[in-house]
Amino acid sequence: MYQIEEPTYFIYLAIIPVIFVLFLLVLWWKKRTQKQFADSDLINRLSPEKSTFKSFLKISVLSLGLAFLIVSLTNPKMGTKLETIKREGVDIVFALDVSKSMLAEDIAPSRLDKAKQIITKIIDNLGSDRVGIIIYAGNSYPLLPITTDHAAAKMFLQNADPDMVSSQGTAIGGAIDRGITYFDDQEQTNRFLFVVSDGEDHNESPETLAKDAVSKGIKIFTIGVGTEKGGVIPIKENGKVISYKKDNQGEVVITTMNQQVLQDIADEGKGKYINGNKTQEAIDTVNDLLLKAEKSEFETKQFSDYKDQFQWFIGFALLFLIIDTLLLEKKTKWVQKLNLFNEKK
Repeated sequence: MYQIEEPTYFIYLAIIPVIFVLFLLVLWWKKRTQKQFADSDLINRLSPEKSTFKSFLKISVLSLGLAFLIVSLTNPKMGTKLETIKREGVDIVFALDVSKSMLAEDIAPSRLDKAKQIITKIIDNLGSDRVGIIIYAGNSYPLLPITTDHAAAKMFLQNADPDMVSSQGTAIGGAIDRGITYFDDQEQTNRFLFVVSDGEDHNESPETLAKDAVSKGIKIFTIGVGTEKGGVIPIKENGKVISYKKDNQGEVVITTMNQQVLQDIADEGKGKYINGNKTQEAIDTVNDLLLKAEKSEFETKQFSDYKDQFQWFIGFALLFLIIDTLLLEKKTKWVQKLNLFNEKK
């Protein structure tokens, strides 16, 4: 296994063929100029130790030295380096409501987009805390297991939408129930479950499940998005609104935020209700909460990394450059015996 850290430096390898072309041009120019002054046999007699082969050898060694030097700039990495990584933090699970009501645009750009913005900015401010994501509507589904990979969390979060769930409706209780099983019982960390929703709940008694979560050491905080005035649910095609969701009587559905449900869940979950409509205020509240939370060591693992190998290429580069310096262009006895370029007649 290998890895190239700065592959853009490979472009400098184009210098090597340029050097060879210039060398051949200079060689051709010398031969042509010398013929204007004397016969080639006479020139060979005047400089019997001059070797064309040694000239080619020197330029080849110089080119190899430059090639190794350029490769060292790319910082090739090979093999593995093992390190013990210890992290301290808390476990955080976001239960994101992706029901159709979250598409309402009474909060710009929409309730769902607002919820994603809040969660994304919270993740951006996390340290070594672990994060997991659940999505729910009529049923709950795991979107991302608890991980320290915050970049992956944000990527999965952006793809969350109502089409990812098979049954519509809003079952906050189901999300809480799944959240309880989401945490690793073997890890002794502070556990926080953030339910991000407009509060519409089509099932009964999510507060009972909130009490169950508390008994297992999980605190539940709720973040509400939407307005009590409410809004319509747009039906879009290719990004354009073509209609609005209607009920069985053909009336346009008006969905409103139910703050009381979210408040009751937070109270029973020993947490706090947070108004998500005020984005920065909500983010600051969560950040302050997590900052004050007691951190505990929750992970010790072997981390595999690549070792830098550039020093080997620098070593070979210096070796070839030294050889180039020591090489002389005059013939040596063994070169004369080889007579590779028919230099003896």
